[in-house]
Amino acid sequence: MQPSVPLQNLRMQKWVASVSLVLVVLKFAAYYFTASVAILTDAMESIVNVVAGFVGAYSLFIAAQPRDRNHPYGHGKAEFLSAAVEGILIGATGIFILYEAIRKLINPVPVERVDLGIILIAITAIINYALGAVCIQKGKKNRSLALEASGRHLQTDTYSTLAVIAGLIVIYFTRIYWIDAMVAVILAGFILYTSYNIIRRSIAGIMDEADKVLQEEMIQYINGYRRENWIDLHNLRIIKYGSIFHIDAHLTVPWYFNVREAHEEIDIFSNIIKEAYGASVELFVHSDGCVEGVQCPICLKKDCPVRKQPFEKKVAWTLDNVLNNKKHYS
Repeated sequence: MQPSVPLQNLRMQKWVASVSLVLVVLKFAAYYFTASVAILTDAMESIVNVVAGFVGAYSLFIAAQPRDRNHPYGHGKAEFLSAAVEGILIGATGIFILYEAIRKLINPVPVERVDLGIILIAITAIINYALGAVCIQKGKKNRSLALEASGRHLQTDTYSTLAVIAGLIVIYFTRIYWIDAMVAVILAGFILYTSYNIIRRSIAGIMDEADKVLQEEMIQYINGYRRENWIDLHNLRIIKYGSIFHIDAHLTVPWYFNVREAHEEIDIFSNIIKEAYGASVELFVHSDGCVEGVQCPICLKKDCPVRKQPFEKKVAWTLDNVLNNKKHYS
């Protein structure tokens, strides 16, 4: 039996934490042999990978816990807190690296055993990139911000490692040692930019900021399966708790439908969304009866027995009109 989505995320995060621990040892070994501030930059970022990996694993453990009386929507918000902590750690590391790089830029020091340093950190780059790609893929599939943040951090680490390798290759042939510190300054700026993006996304999740890309995608998908009994859709809201989506919407059906008929339409509506977004979706769909006579001009139902006005035009559901808490009449 396949484990639940939260448990899959937790297992992946444990792998990230374990592998990151091995890689940080390799990078500090490379720094020990070379005394390169650029390699030190890479090693310091890897320390953050380790800490963030364990923080992420703990947050995913919390997120995997079942809902309870105190947390009726589950514990998925822990993932956003984890991502925020990771972003802050990355930012603090970037500031430290920037300080060290500027200090070494003013007073350059020789870089020793450059060839060995290149080999060691090249190994870490390959492993980091592969693991990061798996994390991002799994995070997108399971809609886990914590996993995506870890994956992007690992790949950011890979790009910075490639920059370090490029700088070391130049130093190997030219013996111009200030290049080492200059590479570290550039990487520090890149790390600080990454920190800002991660913190920005985590705060957006904590504050339940609307994901317009997801909303647009979902509305277009619903439009493709629209039924004639679905006269109107409005007050659509999507809240993300970890890997769980909570979706609220008001679906307008013919006013003369009985309770069973209205719920059949709601079930069809819900199943269509779950087919696209998986079992991690929770829907709370309220059925409204159409306004007799008033909404006839936009009603697609061909065999309506109580139609009072002819059909005039189909109202396309869009991001602008579906999010509003009011029915459409024209």
